[in-house]
Amino acid sequence: MSQLQYYAYPDHGVRLREMYSYHQSVRVGDRIECSGQGGWDCTSGEMKKDLSEEIDQAFENVDRSLKDAGGKGWSQVYRVHSYNTDMSDEALGHMVRNLRKWMPDHQPLLTCVGVAKLAREEMRIEIEVSAYVGA
Repeated sequence: MSQLQYYAYPDHGVRLREMYSYHQSVRVGDRIECSGQGGWDCTSGEMKKDLSEEIDQAFENVDRSLKDAGGKGWSQVYRVHSYNTDMSDEALGHMVRNLRKWMPDHQPLLTCVGVAKLAREEMRIEIEVSAYVGA
C-alpha cells in the first residue's frame, strides 16, 4: 500500500484519527478520496447547532480535507455523496446553494441519500467526495 498517502487535518481531524482509527482523506494516484465530513468545528469538534451552518461547515471541512491532501479544493471534485437525516426542501436547497458556491464552473456527480442516523447523535449531514487532481 505504499502508493496510498493518508491525511488527517490538524486539530479535530487528528483527534478523530486517534479516537476512531481513520483518516480524513487518502491520495490514490491522481485522485483524492475524502471520508465523510460533518458540520463540526475543525478546532473544537463541536457540531454547529443551526442546520444551514452545519451544512456550510461540512462543505468547508471537505475543502480543508482536500487541501490537506495536496488538492486545490472543490474545483477538482467530480463526485459527491451526501448522507442527510433532514431531506426537507430547506436542507436540500441549502445543499444546492453550497454546490453552486463551491463549484461555480462545473457540476459534479451527486448522490444524496436520506438516512435515519449518522455517527454522532447531533449530526444531520455527512459529505464524502472524490476529486481528480491530475498526474
